[in-house]
Amino acid sequence: MSKRDYYEVLGLTKSATKEEIRKAYRSLSKKYHPDLNKEAGAEEKFKEVTEAYEVLSDDQKKAQYDQFGHADPNQGFGGFGGFGGGAESFGFEDIFSTFFGGGNTRRRDPNAPRKGDDLQYTMPLDFMDAVFGMEKEIEIPKEETCETCDGSGAKKGTSPKTCTHCSGTGHISVTQNTPLGQMVNRRVCSHCQGTGKIIPEKCPTCYGNGRVTKNKKINVTIPAGIDDGQRLRVAGQGEAGHNGGPAGDLYIVFRVRPHEKFIREEDDIFLELQLTFPQVALGDEIEVPTVHGNVKLKIPAGTQTGTNFRLRGKGVQNVHGHGIGDQHVIVKVITPKKMTEKQKELLREFASINGNTPDEYSSSLFDKIKRTIKGD
Repeated sequence: MSKRDYYEVLGLTKSATKEEIRKAYRSLSKKYHPDLNKEAGAEEKFKEVTEAYEVLSDDQKKAQYDQFGHADPNQGFGGFGGFGGGAESFGFEDIFSTFFGGGNTRRRDPNAPRKGDDLQYTMPLDFMDAVFGMEKEIEIPKEETCETCDGSGAKKGTSPKTCTHCSGTGHISVTQNTPLGQMVNRRVCSHCQGTGKIIPEKCPTCYGNGRVTKNKKINVTIPAGIDDGQRLRVAGQGEAGHNGGPAGDLYIVFRVRPHEKFIREEDDIFLELQLTFPQVALGDEIEVPTVHGNVKLKIPAGTQTGTNFRLRGKGVQNVHGHGIGDQHVIVKVITPKKMTEKQKELLREFASINGNTPDEYSSSLFDKIKRTIKGD
């Protein structure tokens, strides 16, 4: 069977850049890698993709392929010298470490310092506490370095030993001869679980783990203006680091309880204000609540339901310090469900008035309605 065009194998054209070739290979090699894809034919496709990449990623081989295709004017490409196992071979180990492991795993020190894991804590918060901020103490379970063994995991007076099975590398390498040349498979050392060391006598406190779980109290400064769903990073309050590495961070996610009156949208506050018909028809001056306390609000005569009164600067302080929001007072006119006969009579009189009635008569009627509803 004749070989497919290498560009076709990688899904590219001849104008593809080296970066496009690399990305295409990385994607397809992951897709067809025999350790990741158990479908029939996956291994053959992996070999085909790898061979195509080995040629097209090399400027000299690519130029030769672009000119002559699979036919070698010098008696064949001979696999392009890449998988013969020679000194110049581009082995599977290099491919795998470059695209899957992020580097040469043989040089990775399992005992090098590593940052600890991050933690997440969900904190319920009252509405007003979120608006104005506060100081709060929380208690969280977290792993910390064992004080008995200083994190070594070994009994006091003893020390860990280098694992003799992996020579301290934390993994075992097995070399196999394949049609593609020598391939190196790496596995975590089962004797030291990838740490590269063996602890003959374990610490009685942490049982060789080097870390213990403790409940730790942490003082948290909650900034004014924090909102529901936002999170706060507390540096260095996560899990303890490994092998002397720095601790991880703590992320606090806030769940703000709703308020009985106020609704918050970002930095603005919304309040539904229920008013009677006389108040909106005749006008009034009332006190309305805000998160900063009560303020006086003048209701003009003829105010309609749904009217929005904007109280500037009566909202929430932006959590990043970008000013203060406003409060929006939304008017809702309340229709009385029960009225006296006199109240009904006045409303019928009002309903029967022609639209051209003089203002003084309308004002007189409004006054009568207002006094009647108030019981004057």
